[in-house]
Amino acid sequence: MIKSMTGYGKAEVLLETGKVTVEVRSLNGKTADISLKTSLLPKDKEIAVRQKIAAELQRGNIDMFMTFEPNAAENAKQINMDMAMQYYQQISELGGKIGAVNLWMHNPNDLLATILRMPEVMDAKKQDVINEENWPAVEACIDEALANINAFRAQEGEVLYKDVTGNVAKILEYSAQVEAFEQERVDAIREKILNRFAELKAEPDQSRLEQEMIFYIEKLDINEEKVRLRQHCRYFLETIDSEPNPGKKLGFIAQEMGREINTTGSKANHTEIQKLVVKMKDELEKIKEQSLNIL
Repeated sequence: MIKSMTGYGKAEVLLETGKVTVEVRSLNGKTADISLKTSLLPKDKEIAVRQKIAAELQRGNIDMFMTFEPNAAENAKQINMDMAMQYYQQISELGGKIGAVNLWMHNPNDLLATILRMPEVMDAKKQDVINEENWPAVEACIDEALANINAFRAQEGEVLYKDVTGNVAKILEYSAQVEAFEQERVDAIREKILNRFAELKAEPDQSRLEQEMIFYIEKLDINEEKVRLRQHCRYFLETIDSEPNPGKKLGFIAQEMGREINTTGSKANHTEIQKLVVKMKDELEKIKEQSLNIL
């Protein structure tokens, strides 16, 4: 069964320091365009993760998000002593220059409160969330997220399959309806030619006229186009049923279907056939649009 390139997968893992959440989102694309939107992933793991994503998802514009929610204890703030002492020394030096040293001496709590409000003095504990010890657990979380997005893609693929095969069936149905107007179309062409001669009051050689008329009608014959269109439709259905990732190939087949439909329209010379051609083009446009999202 085919898969869609649109999908979403999510997984979570609990580490000693907190919870890591992995989210993977994908849209249709010609190749595997992978973006790792996280600063948590160690640099030495990025290539392996990209290879893993490409192997699992094949194609698409793919974004992987990784977020971390620390435990309460890990999220506790601590004083950056080095930064606090730098602020203290600068404030003391400034107080000496402007004669405000005694003011700070009499109000030490105000000085302390001022320093604690300075930028980067109160920092949350900083450490590497992902390390060699917990990497197997994080990697398993990534695998689970990829499995979930693959399941999502397969579910979307079922919907796409029903849609595109239904569109192909309609094209075959409209193509079959063309045959009902074939004889009427030929008779109309013949009558149009004879009426033109009557308007000109010309007396053509009947034998030569019949030969030329047959030649002209054969040029407008659409039987070959109908046969090739049916062949392309059958090939489309065979491909979507037999190949695991047929998206690109289905797009090429749809282009060939379009050529036959367009040629039929250009040769039609019949109102009802033209209407059927328009309906076939409408179904084909739906197929082309949906094929872009098939893996």
